[in-house]
Amino acid sequence: MILRATAFLFLLALPLRAEIPIREVTSPGGVRAWLVEDHSIPFMALELRFRGGTSLDDPGRRGAVNLMTALIEEGTGDLDAQGFAAARDALAADMRFDAGTDSVSVSARMLTENREQALDLLRQAISAPRFDADSIERVRGQVLSNIASDDKDPSALAARAFDALAWGDHPYATSGEGTADSVAALTRDDLLAAHRATMARDRVYVAAAGDVTAEDLGRIIDELLAELPPAGAPLPGRADFGLAGGVTVRDFPVPQSVVLFGHQGMKRDDPDFFAAFLLNEVLGGGRFSARLMTEVREKRGLTYGIGTWLAPMDAGEVMMGQFSTDNATVAEAIEVVRAEWRRLAEGGVSDAELAAVKTYQTGSYPLRFEGNAQIARILVGMQVQGLPIDYVQNRNGYIEAVTAADVARVAASLLKPDDLHFVVVGQPEGMAAGD
Repeated sequence: MILRATAFLFLLALPLRAEIPIREVTSPGGVRAWLVEDHSIPFMALELRFRGGTSLDDPGRRGAVNLMTALIEEGTGDLDAQGFAAARDALAADMRFDAGTDSVSVSARMLTENREQALDLLRQAISAPRFDADSIERVRGQVLSNIASDDKDPSALAARAFDALAWGDHPYATSGEGTADSVAALTRDDLLAAHRATMARDRVYVAAAGDVTAEDLGRIIDELLAELPPAGAPLPGRADFGLAGGVTVRDFPVPQSVVLFGHQGMKRDDPDFFAAFLLNEVLGGGRFSARLMTEVREKRGLTYGIGTWLAPMDAGEVMMGQFSTDNATVAEAIEVVRAEWRRLAEGGVSDAELAAVKTYQTGSYPLRFEGNAQIARILVGMQVQGLPIDYVQNRNGYIEAVTAADVARVAASLLKPDDLHFVVVGQPEGMAAGD
């Protein structure tokens, strides 16, 4: 009965809105959190984000944070993996743990009637995971399977090659999953060290949405984090983008090559970020009318899809794009991308193009707030990025304030067609393998 009730409640979405009342809460222990109270449905979503992520792996222990995170739900206290899953399911709670390059995230949803029991289970999981030998070997096998699968995936191979070329000896240069050798060598002590390094009180961000008061949330935060260490490992230093313009080919027997390309990007806190954001939408954003979609797909039929994006990470930033094309047309497609990069850098955008992307971006923004879990994720993401608490109310205004002159100025400084580096995984005609 509880499971059916939970499924029904989770399907209920909040009204689509961007103007949600966000409140800052400080726990008695001094931890800040953002809260959106909504007592219309008796459940709450809680989001924790620990800054650092897989980039905190010790040298020679690559993949430790990723494996550790995957093992958190494999048992705690007197509960083994099956016992933990049974306890979680009996409470109709949902708990997820993920490792990213710059953070480890904990996402939880629970009914009000079971909240205290669910939070106690979550506290045990994040504070004292068991890391049983049989669980380690089972999850290690899953990770190794993923790594083996990536060895046959041209998109994954392109990403690995691009990162290795771009980021030197920084952790960004290698996959957070690790390699087959590094993951095979990880010990339980390595996982305990990764846990201490990442899940600490000095780097946690908290957000909640749903049926919880500010007073209760403060108490919940302190209880959840009480057993975590006060400080984690030092965060990695700056990652300098070290890749110059050019083409790197990795030979791989596929009829269509995967092409990943990019150059230096822009920091998230740059005053021109919104102009760059709209610039990217015009160039290669998610709409079919983006310039690269028009020129590479519609006019020339060189690909089924092409996209670009800004990637401002904690320690480095890049502007990237990707497409796939027949081995015979790789060189032509690359030249079209370079030409469009140059046309936008030198000519800016039209008023009509800018108006279209503004309409799309401002109109679609409220759709992101589709429920308590999504709201909690957005709020914790805003904190991690250093955005103000009123950002949700003002974000569309920032978009509307960007002018065509702003975009042209940013295009001239950000877009560097000669700096674009293309990593090609495939057997492109007329291109030799190598750097």
